[in-house]
Parts: sequence; structure tokens; C-alpha cells
Amino acid sequence: MIRNPHDDAELLALVRRYVTPDRRYLKLGGGLLRMQGPDGDRFTRDLREDAGLITADEIAKLLEGGWRERRTAAWLVAVSHRTEFRERIGELLLASEVCCVGLAYSVALASFGTVRDAALLATYLDRYLRRPDLGYDQTIVMGALQFIDLNLGGGQADRFRQPGGLWQQWLQNAPHMQVDSDPTSSFLSLIRRLCAFVDECAPAQAARRLQQS
Repeated sequence: MIRNPHDDAELLALVRRYVTPDRRYLKLGGGLLRMQGPDGDRFTRDLREDAGLITADEIAKLLEGGWRERRTAAWLVAVSHRTEFRERIGELLLASEVCCVGLAYSVALASFGTVRDAALLATYLDRYLRRPDLGYDQTIVMGALQFIDLNLGGGQADRFRQPGGLWQQWLQNAPHMQVDSDPTSSFLSLIRRLCAFVDECAPAQAARRLQQS
């Protein structure tokens, strides 16, 4: 069940603390890459500080909300490298209950970057590449899966992208995706740049990822 902050005083307090100040929830995405100067520095600093301050219980509560709350929570999970939320993020991505959050979920999993994260992304593609009628987050998730593949060498995206495979079928049959070229490279680039932002926002976590790779 998706909770409405106006029906839940605890959730509303968290929204006012972490989600809506300076309209943070709207800036968490591709817009981060255009933020520069003092405003960008302040946004990054505040996001880093809140990622360190928010508790696991508070993140779990935000993940019960709507798209604004879930998007913000997923980014705080990514920046704080809270891998204990990996399975929950995977569940929410697969459920696709709300719009405007798939990129945040994908960045969180891609920033963790393990075989398990790749498996969660692949599970999503197994389901939604079979639904050309649904223009959800297939392209974003494919970009995230390829990002992990490039770092781990796992090749989990290969089985979708083989000639005549699910990826090609989806591109051909999805009415909104009838394009002449494969858009994967642009979404891979987006995921790469957003994960670089996560590492910049949380340099200690970037060092940990390098040690684990």
C-alpha cells in the first residue's frame, strides 16, 4: 500500500525534512548533471549530510510513500551505500507501482554494482521486455545492467541483446520505441555519469567500491 503523507504524520515529517526542501525530489535525476557552481556544491553537500543522518527506519518509511518519497529515499540509499536496502529496491523496481522512480532505483543498484544487483535488474528486464505495451523503465534498467557488466565482466545483458532476443523484440514492437538506432548507449552514459555523481557525493563509498571490485 502506498502511504499518503497527509494521512501519516510521521511520513509527513520525513517529507518536510528530506524530500521537499528546495524541491530536492525534482532535482534528483538527470538534472544533477547540469547543476554547477555554488548551488550545485550546496546541493551535493546537503544530500551527503542527509544521507549520513537519515536512519534505516526513516528510509524504510519513505519507501512506503509515493514517487517523491521513494525517489528521494533511493538516492539517499545510493549515496549512503545502504546495501541492506538492495532487495527492497529490487522489489519496488519490479513492482513498478509508481512513475518517475525507475531511474533512482537503477542508480542505487548500479552504484552497489554487485552480481546480485545485476540479477535484480535482469529480473526486471525478464518481465518487462515481454510487455511492449508498457513504456516503463526498460531502457534505463538496460543501461544500469550494462554498467554493472562493464565493471564486473558478467555479461548478464548479453542474453537480452543477442540477435532476435528480448531486447531487439521490445525495441521493434514497442510503439513508443520505434527508432532506427539502439538507445542503450545514451542510457548507459546517463547511468555512468549519475553513478560518478554518487561517488563524488560520497567519496568514502567510492573508495570502498574500488576496494571491492
